[in-house]
Amino acid sequence: MVTLDKIRQDMKSRLDIDKDLHQVNVNADTIDEALADAAVQLDTKVSNLQYEIVERGSEGFLGLGKKHWVLKIYQDPNTIKKVKKLASDGLFDDEELNESVVVQDKDGLFFVRHFASDIMLKVIPPVGNGEEIVLKDVLDEIKRADTLEFDEDAVKKYVKSGTDGKYELVGQYKHIPAGDVLIGVDVSKDEIVGSIIVGPPSMSGAEASEEMIERALKSQGVDQSCFEHDKIQEFVDHPVYNIPFEVAHAIMPVDGHDAYISYNFETDPSKIKAKISEQGNINYKDINRIQNVIADQPLATKILAERGKGGHTLFGRYLEAKNGKDVQVQLGANVKLDRDGVTIKAEIDGEVMLVNGKITVEPVKYLDAVNLKTGDIKFVGTVVIKGNVEDGYKVEATNIEVNGIVDKSRLEATGNIVVRQGIFGKGEGYVKAGKSLWAKFINDTTVEVEENVIVYDSIMNSTVTAMKNIVVKGKKAQITGGHLSATEEICARKIGSPGGGTETILEVGIDPRAKKRLEYLQKMQADSTKELEKIELDVQNLEQQKKLRKKLPQEKEDKLRSLKEKCDQITNELDEMTEEIEKIQAHLRELKAIGKVKAEGTVYSGVKIYVRDSLDEVKMDTSSVTFYYEKAMCRRGPYEPPSLKEDQPDGYTTD
Repeated sequence: MVTLDKIRQDMKSRLDIDKDLHQVNVNADTIDEALADAAVQLDTKVSNLQYEIVERGSEGFLGLGKKHWVLKIYQDPNTIKKVKKLASDGLFDDEELNESVVVQDKDGLFFVRHFASDIMLKVIPPVGNGEEIVLKDVLDEIKRADTLEFDEDAVKKYVKSGTDGKYELVGQYKHIPAGDVLIGVDVSKDEIVGSIIVGPPSMSGAEASEEMIERALKSQGVDQSCFEHDKIQEFVDHPVYNIPFEVAHAIMPVDGHDAYISYNFETDPSKIKAKISEQGNINYKDINRIQNVIADQPLATKILAERGKGGHTLFGRYLEAKNGKDVQVQLGANVKLDRDGVTIKAEIDGEVMLVNGKITVEPVKYLDAVNLKTGDIKFVGTVVIKGNVEDGYKVEATNIEVNGIVDKSRLEATGNIVVRQGIFGKGEGYVKAGKSLWAKFINDTTVEVEENVIVYDSIMNSTVTAMKNIVVKGKKAQITGGHLSATEEICARKIGSPGGGTETILEVGIDPRAKKRLEYLQKMQADSTKELEKIELDVQNLEQQKKLRKKLPQEKEDKLRSLKEKCDQITNELDEMTEEIEKIQAHLRELKAIGKVKAEGTVYSGVKIYVRDSLDEVKMDTSSVTFYYEKAMCRRGPYEPPSLKEDQPDGYTTD
């Protein structure tokens, strides 16, 4: 049976799993901005992310009607799985977990440049299966007509090991300054983009170096923070002459993101699908579209609006940024805002949902029926079912109310269960309540409750156990067939059947659960005692052989040792069983409830009634009688009305 503690434990386990949740909802002007934001929140790279579009964005018309993109962004499951495996194997530390290593083949590269009077060499070694750099090609480019000297050993070393992305000095050439490149700087009117226009060098003239380009920009007043060093380096490696080439850009303002709500649950119930097993099979009973939460569970988090980050033009003029807009947290029923002012938590156990934009927790779940459409139901609140619970389905909840029929199914509640029509168990139905059960009838079903069973028609061919009372009311009010056990009273109008064709057994004045445990332990004790006797006999035979032969073969020696260990184990188990049996027997002897069976009408012959340990097997039909315990005997007296005065609860409101 499901218990509220078990459901709470399940939910806490899910909360622990949620700590590793790799999913966020993000609002942004563009998809790229949303991915960049999610990468920061999830502490990973954009390349490791996947996303689903919740709401499409729109630029609007002339700024009007602009809509943000709303994306559900999550880490690629394959990446997560790979990272976890590497982490569990101890291959990466925390800082390396989010790095994915991708090896691409790249050919080696070299660049020979003439800066001032120096011959400079930059070598990038090949990657993977890329082609090696040929030394002769490098030497051919260095050996120009104006080359004065060069260090061939240094060239060989750099070709072999690379220059670590830098230009290294390898020789001298005859420098003629008049042939140097000419660098012009052009800045756009809005002071956003800075470009250089470079005239090519003549023979023996110097080429454009990174220092020369930066010096030219500074001379025109361009702020150093605006230099695009990667583009400057790109120009040095691959110069483009007489064409504008961007090498500087204004620091653009970055508008702050608007505040938004990041939900910890699926806001669109239609997206909750049936679970797929590892074998690829779909269990349509395990749909459970109910998103259970427990009190104090975080449901959502308000991601605060960000302040914009201002920028400046190439000449230092300030560029203003917009701050993100705030959003009000809309709280529905049974939720609260945590002390931090941004975390929305559940106040009670129930189902979390989004109702008119407000996060709400509902303690009651209303269903038309339980069938293929709903699958099995598991809920930490009260379930109210308008129709029937069909064959083969399970309902687990705190309280359950069924206005129709319960077929061959399973109901388990930590509180009360109400079945307004009745229960057709068909031999396999099972109902368990942590408090009481009310039903119109119970037919061919196993029932276990912690308090009372109240039935308004009949109980037929069922096994019913109640820790307090079983009361059958109404015009018919009949118990026919089956085995009923109650600690206090069993009451009905008629008990058994004419002619005694169906065995009917009633037990009162005992703790049904304790008695069932006692019977189980006694059977186990008997079986273990027989096994122990057999093992002891085998041990005696082997020890007798050892005594005669003075030594046993190793195989038999091992068997003897194993049998002795088994003997000790069974002996210890028997001691524990005996101790528990004695405690249960003492509990049953001290039970204060005497127990009574009350029949307003007829008790038919053949009915067996146990009051405590005393049996009264009815030999002849008797009427208007009360069976009770007195002086270690089951006795009969005049009919007494049921002591239990409790009526049917007002639906799920009864606790």
